[in-house]
Amino acid sequence: MYRKKLGLAIILIIALIGVYFTYFFYRVFFLPNTTFLNSTSYVFISSKATMDDLVTELTPLLKNVQDFKLAAEKKGYATRIRGGKYAIEQGMSNHEIINRLRGQSMPVRVTFNNQERIENLAGRLAAQLEVDSLSLVQQFLDPEFLEENEFTLENVLGMYIPNSYELFWNSTPAQIQNRMWKEYQRFWSNDRLAAAERQGLSPSEVISLAAIVQKETLKVEERPLIAGVYLNRLNKRMRLQADPTVVYAMRKSQDNFNLIIRRVLKKDLKISSPYNTYQVTGLPPGPIVMPDISSIEAVLYPKKHKYLYFVADPSRLGYHDFSTNLKEHNRKAKKYYRWLNKQKLYR
Repeated sequence: MYRKKLGLAIILIIALIGVYFTYFFYRVFFLPNTTFLNSTSYVFISSKATMDDLVTELTPLLKNVQDFKLAAEKKGYATRIRGGKYAIEQGMSNHEIINRLRGQSMPVRVTFNNQERIENLAGRLAAQLEVDSLSLVQQFLDPEFLEENEFTLENVLGMYIPNSYELFWNSTPAQIQNRMWKEYQRFWSNDRLAAAERQGLSPSEVISLAAIVQKETLKVEERPLIAGVYLNRLNKRMRLQADPTVVYAMRKSQDNFNLIIRRVLKKDLKISSPYNTYQVTGLPPGPIVMPDISSIEAVLYPKKHKYLYFVADPSRLGYHDFSTNLKEHNRKAKKYYRWLNKQKLYR
């Protein structure tokens, strides 16, 4: 009788131990282990992340961190962490979370526009991705890439077409550059190439001129009109005499692109620079800013007219007054400068 009771007790203990370990296994791997209330939370995991780094990132999202660590170790994930952006959904178990982190990371929507230099573009991208800006600058200015794809240090900014793109958060500088090169090739469709040829310009020249148009006006509807003026000047072999190129030349000469210049003075027009279109004939060696697609389209499909000059119109702020001859232009310019003086905009 005693042996029978002892046997039953042993069986019961073994059963209880089995139940405990079954529950423990189920809890560690299959019970929900999220603590956030929204439907989805996102985590950004560094490509060089350790298990401690991962736990730090996930701790605010988990009910039981120790269970997650144990599950990660048992599933072999602790030593095979993958960088990227991942979506963790409310109610996920450790098993589901780890499988999600093992899978393909999510793309990140990256946006950039109107950057003045490669350095500014790199900073803008680095603020949205894991990569650091210095690595991007080095990659974007890689001499081999520039030579192979017929870019220069001055015009390579024009390869980056402003828009929104989906990239992986842990994309390398080379992957980002290659993606932007493919987007550039896709942008220059046969129709756009034909339009550029009709204007007598290469794609790089189109973007250099579009950058000037971009800086001249914020009014999208006016850009084809201004593009037409500059194309008329180019066709007549006149200098472009674009104030934005003088501003760029001044900033570049002082290596200070945060320099605020509210008014271009006559003395400024004498600055010696390949970007100063008051001193050099034709287009500058590269874009003075990353132009919007609307500015590029304005150069490709300009408004046809006979205007050769324009000046800001003080009666319609943000717009310009156009002229076909210098005498008419000078009269309108004097009116504008009188208005500037009344505003006390001397620099």
